[in-house]
Amino acid sequence: MPAQGSRSSQRGSESQKPGKGRGIAGLAAGVCAGMLLLCSGSAGAQESALPSAPGETLSVKRAVELALRNSRELAAAHLRQEAAVRSARVANAEFRPNLYAGSGAGYTNGIPETPGGRAPSLFNMSYTQQVFNGPLKGQVRELEASAEAQGLRAEEVRDAVIVRTVSEYLELAKARHSLALLRAGQKSAERILEVTQARSSEGLELSLEVTRARLEVAKVARRILELEGREDSLAAALRQLTGLSQEARLEVSTEELPAAAEQKGADLLALALENNTELQQAEAERRARELRLKGEARGRWPTLGVVGTYSVLARFNNYDEFFNKFQRHNVNVGVQVEIPLFSARTNTAIALARTNLKEAEVKVEAQRAELGADVKRQAHRTRELEAAREVARLELQLAQEQLAVLQTQFQEGRTGLRNLEKARLEESDRWMEFLDAEFARQQAQLELLKTTGQLARVFQ
Repeated sequence: MPAQGSRSSQRGSESQKPGKGRGIAGLAAGVCAGMLLLCSGSAGAQESALPSAPGETLSVKRAVELALRNSRELAAAHLRQEAAVRSARVANAEFRPNLYAGSGAGYTNGIPETPGGRAPSLFNMSYTQQVFNGPLKGQVRELEASAEAQGLRAEEVRDAVIVRTVSEYLELAKARHSLALLRAGQKSAERILEVTQARSSEGLELSLEVTRARLEVAKVARRILELEGREDSLAAALRQLTGLSQEARLEVSTEELPAAAEQKGADLLALALENNTELQQAEAERRARELRLKGEARGRWPTLGVVGTYSVLARFNNYDEFFNKFQRHNVNVGVQVEIPLFSARTNTAIALARTNLKEAEVKVEAQRAELGADVKRQAHRTRELEAAREVARLELQLAQEQLAVLQTQFQEGRTGLRNLEKARLEESDRWMEFLDAEFARQQAQLELLKTTGQLARVFQ
């Protein structure tokens, strides 16, 4: 880590000449690679094992993998998808062979019949299968398309889990690096306070300057406490997401998000129109409504089904008293055709299905327009934050160069320790601003990856 190393070298040996160990060129290359962390270790060697012991490093891809495996929200979404698929299969069962068997006995006085209109029997079997039934087939296809939409909702939940995990990971890395900077800055603020108090006791400084120095120390201490609390919260949240032990030390590695979203606006829009899960859900719902309308329109056509019965009858039901001939074993096989001459339900169902389809079509068009606007806005926001990050990087570089100059002047006796420590505090502030700018840029890039449907592919 060139920039962090140069910072340590300055504080460890103030006799160093400006430019040596500072590595301005190294800083430019380092900050372009992403946030620099104090946490170290190789993520690649640990990706095949579950991190649990202190010192092990968790890579961002490994964190995403564990979060997807551990997410109850994603598990529930997959169960809802499975339930939707099975609901479609239940509706489609009418078009497959259905064979039922039954048995029973009952007393009859008069013409033998059951409440259902069938003749009472000792044993019976019935077979049913729909061959052509337009409205029912339309319902089946609608349910199948709805199951597809439910699968897309599961993908949306998956993307949300990825975004949350990566965000927690990146912010934890930022918080730990910021804490390291603040703790180093705290030492500088304390040294400034010591020098100011000494000068005040000699009558060279007003008590106002001592109060100002104490205020700076208190501010740094407050920011450290705030960041320590935030670090604990982020680490606990990341452990919960990934299913890791709450007692283990969680180490994160220095990583940069893939540059998959860095494409031209037209390419990003094409990717979003092809891969965005919300748009795909809307289109799946539109297909489901369209299939339902086609099915309901076929309600004006005849329906065709295959039916069959087999029954074993008993004489004690008085069949031979009411029929010319008694036959114990009876088989009936054939087709059942229903021709709709007039059906008020069919016309009403068609009108309802047509209205639902129009609503789904409007939703798809609105989703497309909104998606185009979102992609343009997010792409522009990403470019803005990249520009802000570059400004923060240059400000950090400038602060480091100024610190190098003051270090040389201090070694030559041309400036005091307080000015040098103030420059170090200024450098720490610029580091914090750079880390904030880098995190904001990565957050915007994550959202753009999600909108364009590249998130899962990037973090596979």
